Amino acid sequence: MNSTKNRVKNEESVRRSGRVKNGSAKLGLTQKHSLVRRLILSFFVLNATLFALTSCGIYSFTGTTLSPDIKTVTVNNFTLATAGGPANLPLTFNEKLKEYYQRYTNLKVIPNNGDMLLEGNITGYDLLAIAPTASDQAGVNRLQITVLVRFYNNKDETKNFEQSFSFYQDFPQSQTLSQNEARLVPKILDQIVLDIFNKTAADW
Repeated sequence: MNSTKNRVKNEESVRRSGRVKNGSAKLGLTQKHSLVRRLILSFFVLNATLFALTSCGIYSFTGTTLSPDIKTVTVNNFTLATAGGPANLPLTFNEKLKEYYQRYTNLKVIPNNGDMLLEGNITGYDLLAIAPTASDQAGVNRLQITVLVRFYNNKDETKNFEQSFSFYQDFPQSQTLSQNEARLVPKILDQIVLDIFNKTAADW
């Protein structure tokens, strides 16, 4: 008698366990389907948003705010209009400026008649002695480069400007410029190029 009751209880327990497992499996499947639906919906929303933003020409992942009708840029050779500086300074600057637009925009760099045009002069190549300050016990030498830029937006003349951009790097007074020039000049030019790009393409 007891054996029969125990067998009945065991069978009932097995049936309940099976129902629990089946219920858990169904719940897990439902959760997976819900997650998949959310992922698909998110994908379509993201793509729609990106398409709308790109179509409007108001944003790109490089931070530019260029109008979509601007397709090309021309960089006329900048000239050295000051004493001092390496002989290849204008060439180095020109190449860095062109490369930056090629790398961080979809614009095509062309030799003439670009939708945007940049030209100008390197107007300053100055070595300055900076006196010690309260927080800095030793004075430093400072190399400062200044570039005058004339920018023309042939699609929107309100964006045209003429402006000087400058940047500097310091080095110890115990060292000479020739010891540091090859290291400091590229850093200074990189920052000036970035500032020009932000002014012309990112409108900062």
